[in-house]
Amino acid sequence: MFDIRLLPSSLDSHSATDRLAAESPDAGGIATFIGKVRASESDLAAVEALELSHYEPLTLLGMNDLGYIARERFDLMGLVILHRTGRLFPGDPIVCVAAASRHRRDAIQAVDFCMDHLKSAAWFWKRELRGGEWHWIEPREQDNDDLARWCE
Repeated sequence: MFDIRLLPSSLDSHSATDRLAAESPDAGGIATFIGKVRASESDLAAVEALELSHYEPLTLLGMNDLGYIARERFDLMGLVILHRTGRLFPGDPIVCVAAASRHRRDAIQAVDFCMDHLKSAAWFWKRELRGGEWHWIEPREQDNDDLARWCE
């Protein structure tokens, strides 16, 4: 099972991971990451909303390419990448990445690999509403460092 989608409305990570498990009965490990909208950064005002914009033909193509690379790099039996778009609020799930493999290490590393790429080299424009004002979000230095470790 390889399920890669953009979602303009709700993200049901439980259904996606349950389906991955059902369709990967020989998997020895399934790893899942669910990213959610944080209510605040420690030194900033509370987040009122997060907005994710994109150009769908390029975004979905890029996500599919990422999935293909992950399948080539890791011994996967299945991969799920679901990513929300539009306006979200604190506590809402943004992304679900789940991988099934014969052994846990490939599943864990595939999820980590995909998330590092989605966080730093993705095809989304992100902005947060804090204190009644919108602020664009750029990848942090740590995000870029996380991505760079896969190029070694």
